[in-house]
Amino acid sequence: MSDKKTSSGFGLGTVLTLIFLTLKLGGWGVVATWSWWWVFSPIWIPILLLVVILFFLFLMGYFLK
Repeated sequence: MSDKKTSSGFGLGTVLTLIFLTLKLGGWGVVATWSWWWVFSPIWIPILLLVVILFFLFLMGYFLK
């Protein structure tokens, strides 16, 4: 028997992006007035945070030698 645990579901960012996209395209609520940058923000914000964290870790490693 295998005890592997795998997830085949959607993540929170994917679900939020799909909800925001549906609301934007449907013209419902305040999301319809949002910029497309904010509609897709659940995708690009985590990527941006990762890049910033990696940048600071690189700087810390560079200056603490």
